[in-house]
Order: sequence, then structure tokens, then C-alpha cells
Amino acid sequence: MAVKLSELSAFLAVADHLSFQRAAIERGVSRSALSHSLRSLEAALEIRLLSRNTRSVSLTDAGKSFYDRLKPAFNEIDQAIEDVNRFRDTPHGAVRLTVPRAIGLSVMGPVIARLVRENPGLSIEISSSDALVDIVAEGFDAGIRFGERLQQDMIAARIGLAVSFAVVGSPAYFAGRTVPDVPDDLRGHQCVRYRFPSGVAFPWEFEKNGQAVQIAVDGPVQLDDQELMIEAALSGVGLAFVFTDRVQPYLDSGKLVRCLADWSPQLPSLYLYYPSRRFVSAGLRALIDLLKKPLAELRQG
Repeated sequence: MAVKLSELSAFLAVADHLSFQRAAIERGVSRSALSHSLRSLEAALEIRLLSRNTRSVSLTDAGKSFYDRLKPAFNEIDQAIEDVNRFRDTPHGAVRLTVPRAIGLSVMGPVIARLVRENPGLSIEISSSDALVDIVAEGFDAGIRFGERLQQDMIAARIGLAVSFAVVGSPAYFAGRTVPDVPDDLRGHQCVRYRFPSGVAFPWEFEKNGQAVQIAVDGPVQLDDQELMIEAALSGVGLAFVFTDRVQPYLDSGKLVRCLADWSPQLPSLYLYYPSRRFVSAGLRALIDLLKKPLAELRQG
């Protein structure tokens, strides 16, 4: 009976996700290649490990027993490989990270640039999505979110990336209009609204001297991407509530005008989260250490 280590690893990936598609994405191979590995493994073992049809994948009794014995063994192998990193000058391996799209655009650039420069043995994969992602099911090592409300089996590490919002509009939009002085003035303006992947509209929230205000704005355009919102503001469609960092060049050039700056709040803290039951690889540890540094320091580095 000739069983390949790669076939065992392929089986674990499919069993973890109960999906050939997600397992193939995690392993960076085609779905057909993964299916071939599983057929070869089952042929070598002369027993069916998975029950599959066009819509679902499940473990057979033999597959479940095999998985329960195999998973801890592979965890030990992974840990042994990771321990070797202690003897390297810099860590090796791969880190898969999921981040909100606007965070990826605004702040991840300097972080990743420094991470790969200081750790040439690392490979980094970042998926940007505003949807709530199950990092275990999707095969990610970690994710970034606002606030620390996470599942109980997650560890949340506060990071040093700070972002804030700005209300902006083009000079053409403001021509003939009164510039908002307080948040309630927005009710008389056209606003470019943001919609989460869930379909929920993002509320415009403001704070000044301890007074918090939430405004339900209105306008003809609703988008799910901050870059598109900025483009809409530049074209004079209306006011946009976007990350300050993304529009600062347009503010500096005069292409956009900011209002309500004294009401614009700092966003809740950002947290990097990862499963508590998974060991922290040297690559992920290097990323965590970088993310704890202030963004200004990272940009200077």
C-alpha cells in the first residue's frame, strides 16, 4: 500500500472544509487535481473516506476515524516544521490574511511592504472583503476587524492601525450650496451611501465633546466600495463619508473639500484575530508584531 504524504494532506484539507472547492483554494491547486489525490488515497487504502455528490461532501465512518487520528499527527508535523523557524534569521512559510477592503487599501500597503522586506522567506496572501469571513472555514491564518466582538474561540490582538472618517464633496457640488456646519445639516444634502455585503446601509456617525450623533443620510447613489464613493464625490454626485487617508491627496490638491472635520470620529480600534486552538506561526507572529506599531512608524520604515 503506497500512500503519499501529499494525498494525506489533501484529505485533511477536504475534511476540514467539507468542500473540494475551498480546499483547492487553500492548497492552491485545481479541484480536479484534489479529486485525483483523494481517489488515489482511497484506492491505496481500499476504503471510501468521503461521501460526495454534486452538492455536498461528508466523511464516512472510516473517514471520520481516519481524520481523528491523522489530524493531530499533521499538527505535530506542522509544529515541528515551525520549530525549525527558530533557527532561521527570518521566518519562512505562508500567511493568509483577510481584511476589510478599505483597510487593505488604506493601511496594509506599508505593513506588507515592510513585512516582506524584513522577512524574504515569507509569502503573503491577502483577501479583501467587507463580508464577515469565517477564517477557519476559508483557510485563513488571521483576519482584521473593527472592535473586539469575535467568536469565543478567537484571540483578538489590538493593533496600531488607526483610521478616521471624513465627509467630503467636490467644489462643484458645494457651488450654490451651504457647507454643513453640524451633522444635522446633512439632511439637506445628497449623500453617497455605503451598503454592506449583507445589504445593511452604513450609518454616518459623528462625535464631538462627548456628544455622539447618528444621521440617516439620503441620496441617489448607494455603493459597496469606498473607491467608487470617492469617484462619485469627485464627480459631484454628492457628499461621501470615507476614510480620511484615502482622500487626503484630493483634499491637498483641492479636488475635494472636507466638512464637519470637528465632528469626525476616530474609528473603533482595529484587531487582528486568529483561532485560539491554532499555534501561532513565526510568520503570523512577525505580522502581529508589525501591526502593533503605529502606522506613521511603518510608513517611515
